[in-house]
Amino acid sequence: MIKRNAYKHLLNWKKLKKHKPLVMRGARQTGKTYIVKQLGETFANLVTINCETTPAVKTIFAQDLSVTRIIRDLALFTGQQIIPGETLLFFDEIQEAPEVLKALRYFYEEIPELHVIVAGSLLDFVLENIGIAVGRVSFLYLYPVSFLEFLNAINSSLTEEIKQHIPNQPLNISLHQKLLQYLAIYFAVGGMPETTQCWLDTEDLIACNRIHHELIDSYRQDFQKYAKKHQIKYIDLLFDKIPLYQGKQFKYSGISQDYRKRELMPALELLVKAQVVSLIKSSAGNGIPLGAEVNPDKFKAIFLDIALAQTILGTNPKEWILNADTTLINQGAIVEAFVGQELLAYSDPTTRANLYYWQRENRSSNAEVDYLIEKDGIVPVEAKSGTTGTLRSLREFMRSKNSPYGIRFSIHNYSMHDRIYSYPLYAVAKLFLS
Repeated sequence: MIKRNAYKHLLNWKKLKKHKPLVMRGARQTGKTYIVKQLGETFANLVTINCETTPAVKTIFAQDLSVTRIIRDLALFTGQQIIPGETLLFFDEIQEAPEVLKALRYFYEEIPELHVIVAGSLLDFVLENIGIAVGRVSFLYLYPVSFLEFLNAINSSLTEEIKQHIPNQPLNISLHQKLLQYLAIYFAVGGMPETTQCWLDTEDLIACNRIHHELIDSYRQDFQKYAKKHQIKYIDLLFDKIPLYQGKQFKYSGISQDYRKRELMPALELLVKAQVVSLIKSSAGNGIPLGAEVNPDKFKAIFLDIALAQTILGTNPKEWILNADTTLINQGAIVEAFVGQELLAYSDPTTRANLYYWQRENRSSNAEVDYLIEKDGIVPVEAKSGTTGTLRSLREFMRSKNSPYGIRFSIHNYSMHDRIYSYPLYAVAKLFLS
C-alpha cells in the first residue's frame, strides 16, 4: 500500500476542534477518493455519497441550506447515522452536485464539529462558476505519487536514509546505485496511483503501460466536459505536443503553424485548470515572492506525470529498466520535468503550488536556470541528466542575485563545493526536509 504524505495533513485536520469542510483538489486519478476513504477508517463510521451515481441527493440541497435539516435528510437518504465528532461525511464526484458546494460554508458556521470532505473530477471548473466562501472551507491539493512515496512502498529503510542523510557527504556507493535503479523504475512507471500500485503488485511493465493508455484516454474524454466544441481540436493538439516541448520555453508557434496564439492560449489555460499541465513561469528572481516579477509571455510547461508524457510520445519504457544509466544520461527534458513534478509533490498541499525559472537573454550572454525556489532567500536549482556541465547559469544567478547557495540535481552522489550543493536526482525531497 502506498502511504501518501498528504495523509498526515488529513489527520491534523481531523484533530481540530472546529473543522472547515475540506475540498480535495487535483487532477483526475491522483488518488483523492482513496486517501479520503483511508481516513474514513479512523472514524466510527464513514458516510460516502457519490453525487454521480446518486443524483437524487441534489434534491436534499435544493430545498434550503438549513444544515440541521440537510443532515437529518442525508441520514434518512443513506440509512446511516451522521454524528458530529464520530462521522466522516464524504461527498465524491461533487462536480455533479454544485448545490452541495454552495452549502459548505453553512456546515462550518452551524456544525463545525462535523467532519465534511468533498472531492471530484474537474472541480476547479465548478468552483470558478459558483464561487466558494473564502475562509469557510479548507483546501488540500493532491499530486501524483512522489518518488519518495513510491520508494517507501518498496524499501522504507532507503526512504529513511534519504531523509536522514547529511547533504554535504557522499552516500555509500552501493546504496547510491540502488537508489538510481529504483529511480529509473519510477521514470518508467510514473506517479499515477493505479500504475504505481500495479508495479508494486506485479512488476509487470506492460500492464502498467496499458493503464497509462487508459488514463490518457480518460483525460481525452474529459475535453468534452470542460471545453467548447470548437476548442477540442486545440486542446487535443496541445495535449499531444506539450510532452515533446518539456524543458523548452513554450512558444505557440512551435505547437502549430496553422493555429494562432489567440486560439491556442484559451485551450492551454483549460489544461492548466484541469491540472493536466503545470506552467513554469519566468521570474526575474530579484526578491520574494517570486510571483511578483513574472513575465506572463515567458513560461515552460510540464505534463502531469512523466510516464504519461512518455506514453503520449510513444517511447518504450523498458529502456529505463534495462539500460538505466544510459537512459538517465540521455533524457534531459524528462529529468527536468521530473524535478518539477517532485517540487509540486512536496510543496505545501494546502495551497496550489507554483513553479518558476529564470532566463536572461542578451546578445553577449544567455543564461537559464531550470527552477527557482524560496528557501533561505531565493535559491537557483538546476536539473542535469548528463555527467558533465559547467553550471555557468547557476553561478551567474548566484552572483547577480546574491543567492545564499545553489543546488544541482543529477545522477552524481551528494557533494558540496563553492556554495553549490550537488544532490542525487532521487533526493529532491531533501529541499523540503532540511
